[in-house]
Amino acid sequence: MMGKNNYQDWTKEDLIQEIKRLKKRKKYGLVWEEEKTKERFEAEAEAEGKLPVLVEDRKREIITDADKPVNILIEGDNYHALSVLNYTHPKGIDVIYIDPPYNTGAKDWKYNNDYVDENDAYRHSKWLSMMNNRLRLAKKLLKDDGVLICAIDENERDRLGLLLEELFGNHEIHCITIVHNPRGVQGKNFSYTHEYAFFVFRKNLKVIGARRIKDEDIYWSNLRNWGGESKREDARNCFYPVIVENEKIVGFGEVVPQDIHPEKQTLKSGNQYYVYPIDKNGIERKWRYARQSVEEIIDLLRAKKTRSGFEIELGKDFGTVRTVWQDSRYDANEYGTKLVHNLVPDTHFDFPKSVFNTYDCIAPILYERKKAIVLDYFAGSGTTGHALMLLNKEDGGQRQFILCTNNENGIAQEVCYPRIRKVIKGHEDYPDITNISSNLKYYKTAFVGSEPTHRNKKLLTDKSVEMLCIRENTFEEVLNKSVPAGFNQGKAFRIFKNKEQYLAILFDEMQIDAFKKEVGKLKLHVSVYVFSLEGDDFREEFEDLKNKITLCSIPEAILKVYRRIFR
Repeated sequence: MMGKNNYQDWTKEDLIQEIKRLKKRKKYGLVWEEEKTKERFEAEAEAEGKLPVLVEDRKREIITDADKPVNILIEGDNYHALSVLNYTHPKGIDVIYIDPPYNTGAKDWKYNNDYVDENDAYRHSKWLSMMNNRLRLAKKLLKDDGVLICAIDENERDRLGLLLEELFGNHEIHCITIVHNPRGVQGKNFSYTHEYAFFVFRKNLKVIGARRIKDEDIYWSNLRNWGGESKREDARNCFYPVIVENEKIVGFGEVVPQDIHPEKQTLKSGNQYYVYPIDKNGIERKWRYARQSVEEIIDLLRAKKTRSGFEIELGKDFGTVRTVWQDSRYDANEYGTKLVHNLVPDTHFDFPKSVFNTYDCIAPILYERKKAIVLDYFAGSGTTGHALMLLNKEDGGQRQFILCTNNENGIAQEVCYPRIRKVIKGHEDYPDITNISSNLKYYKTAFVGSEPTHRNKKLLTDKSVEMLCIRENTFEEVLNKSVPAGFNQGKAFRIFKNKEQYLAILFDEMQIDAFKKEVGKLKLHVSVYVFSLEGDDFREEFEDLKNKITLCSIPEAILKVYRRIFR
């Protein structure tokens, strides 16, 4: 990861400084040339020394169902997009799925506006610097029970694992293997058929749910023990009732005292049935799980109706996500390259993921999160957005995606956006995985000056409307009030809404009375943002509305986040 230094040409002073630097450097763990591979943004000259905002590209808006959530596609450098999201979605993302450049050495990505090839002495350090900068911002977006998923191959797997351990020290980190190219990619000594996915989440959390597979593919066996040492007296804490209601297991009773013997295997009590481990011969046996541990496997159990009551059955590992995935649906050629080419003809995109590869990564986490938000800041061809729409179609979920990608080689405008549009509008060759009613708004990163002048603060406030709409998830404008003249160039206030709340933005404090009058008419909770050069909180002015509003001063709230990032 380190370049070669010709110390013979160095001055004494330079050598002393180098020795001091090396002494300060970390001695254990992941070490790379951070100083020599600092990231610059000269590719976006307008970004230098400025702060990012979002500007909506309204001609690319897609609205098919006002009752469904609005998905977001952001075109721009993902570092700037993540910076904006640090204001709009702090601790607000359920799942982050990324498929970053694999750094194969084949000039498959750019760093500081130059392609990185296999002869670059700082190739791995550049990749680590790029990933480190973005993962640090992404970490602040995850909910406490959020999950980060990173796809990778053998080129950077080990270094990524070490970087994740460094950044997520109090988290569990698991790595799974996915066979995505059964034909293999020829290497110097081996033909590679697989890649990897890291799953990262806080320790001691149950966040990976059960896989959903067809009932006929599950091997079921009786929860009741049989054979040797299967009787009640062999394990007395394994004799208790399983409670069934409406043919579903709803709970478990306490261990039955030794001197009590149920009359039969299934006893009815009101609308519930109590099922005991008694076999057809009336012999009291035991369940295979003790009372104190059976609740942990309730998702693996089912109640099967019989003539005389119910049998309790255990599905063998049917719900557990395994660490090696092998299935034809993960084929990156069939369900990645060919799919993207057919959905968006006359375009070229290297190595898109199988949509089912991504789907199976995110689905077990999201089955029970019907209103989750999923972020992919290496969006590429939009596979993550496609996968999430498929999941919503499957179970009627209201999940949202946020995709971030630059427009290098037209990837945002000519591949990602057209693909998402085609998935929403439909494609005759893919009726099962397209024609999914969804909504999309398209944004581009833009920039305002970072110097804390009155002009820049005013400009940041004017340009923050899209950010505030995204933050509050309110996109339908219901009022846009202006005044003939004034410091805010005619803007007075704007009000937006969704089904649950309003967003109200006051640009000119001289219009506060008219603004309060309109806010007072609103029936739902209102998030109020007030422009102030000095960061005043306006609590006294809004005291009479405090029970129906949440009050925030802008642009100070935005600047506070940006100071931490761009210091």
